[in-house]
Amino acid sequence: MLETNVNDEQPKNKTFLQNYPLAKAFLAGSFSGTFSTILFQPLDLVKTRLQNPTSAILNARAGTGMVTIFATIVQQEHLRGLWRGMAPSITRCVPGVGLYFCSLDYLKTKFFEDRTPGALQSVALGMFARCMSGVALIPITVVKTRYESGVYGYNGVASALKEIYKTEGFKGMTCGLIPTLFRDAPFSGLYLMFYTQSKQMIPEDLLNTHYATPMHFTCGITAGILASVVTQPADVLKTKMQLYPNKFNGIWSVMVYVHGKYGVQGYFKGMVPRMLRRTLMAAMAWTVYESITKSIGLK
Repeated sequence: MLETNVNDEQPKNKTFLQNYPLAKAFLAGSFSGTFSTILFQPLDLVKTRLQNPTSAILNARAGTGMVTIFATIVQQEHLRGLWRGMAPSITRCVPGVGLYFCSLDYLKTKFFEDRTPGALQSVALGMFARCMSGVALIPITVVKTRYESGVYGYNGVASALKEIYKTEGFKGMTCGLIPTLFRDAPFSGLYLMFYTQSKQMIPEDLLNTHYATPMHFTCGITAGILASVVTQPADVLKTKMQLYPNKFNGIWSVMVYVHGKYGVQGYFKGMVPRMLRRTLMAAMAWTVYESITKSIGLK
């Protein structure tokens, strides 16, 4: 009798796995996003401070390098200060990563069910999936950037959203959307292309062994470095627009300001911590996602 019940349960579980692939993709992506966001939040904080000289040089001992900013934050705000802005980061990244993977899984299943996307197709898939999550979560992105800058003293995500809407309206809630999309969409598109192409260079037999996880991570690291460098200027413009919405009329005015004050190198401020964070975060997110989706039957 017990054996019959166990056998009856197996098809039900299998049917459940088959019926909800998008939900599983969202949950797998959210889980991977949670872990990587918490781990690499200090790098994102340092990147924002480097791009905002007013707060970055505050009481700094010498220079405004990455190590100096780390030391200054620990000295002034203690170790927990490195995780400043964690609440909006989690609020943005967890559903954002989940929505990204969910959208990506849907698009790949619908248009490339029986084949692997090519290089340009991977770029298009990654960009479209990221645009969907980027537009949906832009208000949280604004709050996150302001939290990390040290310029604003919000008490929480909800109160920050209320205050921004009250003082700046809908425009304040979506400020920096264009450079955010110029940053995230190309990053995701290029990342997916580099990641997919590098995975295809690995023998299939090797991906079915215990070496699969480090192989996925290595592919992710390579893809992240290349994509981060290309999209760094957009990240600088996005940060400026979201921190000082009343100072700039649009993306062109920000470009003129950055170039006039810092020169070409100004477009690459904070590149090292961002490259480390985005590369490691994306590599870990994809590695965890690949492992989870394989274990729950999505692959």
